[in-house]
Amino acid sequence: MTDLTDETTTDADRLAALGYRQELRRSLSVLGNISMGFAVVSPVVGLYAAAQVGMSIAGGAWVWALPICLIGQCLVVAVYSELASQWPLAGGAYQWSRRLASPAFAWLSGWMWQFAVMFGNTTVAYLASPWLFSLFGAVPTPTEQVLASAGFMLFCTLVNAYGIDLLRWFVSLGIAAEAVASVLVGFTLLLVFRQHGFSLLTDFLHAPAGLGVSDTGAMLAAVAVAGWAFIGFDACVSTAEETKDAARQVPRAMWWSLLSVGLVVILNAVSVELAHPNPADVVSGKDLDPVTTAVTHAFGGWADKPFVVVVLVSFTACLMASQGGAARGLYSLARDEVFPFSRQVRKVNKHKAPIGGLVAATVVSCAALPLGLSTSAMGSLITFGSAATFVPFFLLTVVALVARLRGTWKPAGAVGYGRLGTPLNLLAVVWTGFEVVNICWPRSILAPVGAPWYQVWAALLGVGTVTLAGLAYLLVRRPDRRMRGADEDRPIGDELAPAVL
Repeated sequence: MTDLTDETTTDADRLAALGYRQELRRSLSVLGNISMGFAVVSPVVGLYAAAQVGMSIAGGAWVWALPICLIGQCLVVAVYSELASQWPLAGGAYQWSRRLASPAFAWLSGWMWQFAVMFGNTTVAYLASPWLFSLFGAVPTPTEQVLASAGFMLFCTLVNAYGIDLLRWFVSLGIAAEAVASVLVGFTLLLVFRQHGFSLLTDFLHAPAGLGVSDTGAMLAAVAVAGWAFIGFDACVSTAEETKDAARQVPRAMWWSLLSVGLVVILNAVSVELAHPNPADVVSGKDLDPVTTAVTHAFGGWADKPFVVVVLVSFTACLMASQGGAARGLYSLARDEVFPFSRQVRKVNKHKAPIGGLVAATVVSCAALPLGLSTSAMGSLITFGSAATFVPFFLLTVVALVARLRGTWKPAGAVGYGRLGTPLNLLAVVWTGFEVVNICWPRSILAPVGAPWYQVWAALLGVGTVTLAGLAYLLVRRPDRRMRGADEDRPIGDELAPAVL
């Protein structure tokens, strides 16, 4: 049997001992893996998606939702780190759950996680498309925004199809844009162009009263929206089979990605508020893009177009990295023949890219875009994408906690938190469970006035549809009966043996 923690054991050996052969190109260093996570968590995407919605419902006080969500997500990463260190495999939620829980529950957890990533891509593409129109000074209609979002999806699919090395190049470009749009601009706004005192950060600006909710209700809604800014670190796990020394480096990459992005998001949220010429305009709905307003007011009109280009590059890199993660998750499920059309979905092209997963991920992500056809759906799609992501977080932390308490799982990878592991896991369950309920709670204040009912209920509808579809497929096709045996590691040399049914 193979000792997976032995430093002399190669990545290919570890993968073989876990029952798989190396099909994807293992060329990412720890910095490359961090880049994937950083691009998907993305301070630009996280802040620019949430700032307008957050300020409109909780005024200047909305920024306090960000550190709450960051601390909560650190609890999730603590659990993920132990799991990724022991089982550094693409499709983390599925691979980990089937080693900790019953096959049926594990399969459903993997199904939910996979759709979470794909629906998260829907949200990123939808939020990115208006920046393309703003390059030409245009405001898109709802239909034009949906079509542009689909175009973003297709472009990112083509880049991903050329393999991990080209994807890494685009992601690096996006991170360079992030450095300009986030760190440099954030510090400059705060230190040079601040317009207001720090008391603004505790001022609700009468936003809750205008919406007919309490300050507490407004802050809970802000926490629901702010959760979007701190998801995506699992992209580091998605590329585990393409990362060197993955058992040690993937957990490090997740921590670096989440903490660096989290601190930058909080910095920029504070900077934008304090440098904004009139935050009350955001609350009243007169200013639908407070970030750009703060930047152009500070630096002048000349900064408008360059700033839009930088943001657009950042959004595109985020979508590319996240779509690549979705494709690798589908590949992980399909190679075990537990996903619909597995034979097609598991295909790898000559560039060693999971082309079948890319096509499937693009189709599913585009299928959710019609939510925005009739009217703007920014708040609805943020909660839609966030809810789909937090449900798998919750399921996985529950599975890990139950396995710990039963004594069927004791973390055995390079990363472990000893006696702190169980209380951290318990707190992660409490946090993710709270956030699932908070995000799925239907709120009209997160949708435009007069929005169709399905936008108000978007989060619950999305989670419910995916869950019911998964249960139906589970009962009819019984993919859990085809899952590989995962209780024992395989010996080296047996990596090409057929899967244990």
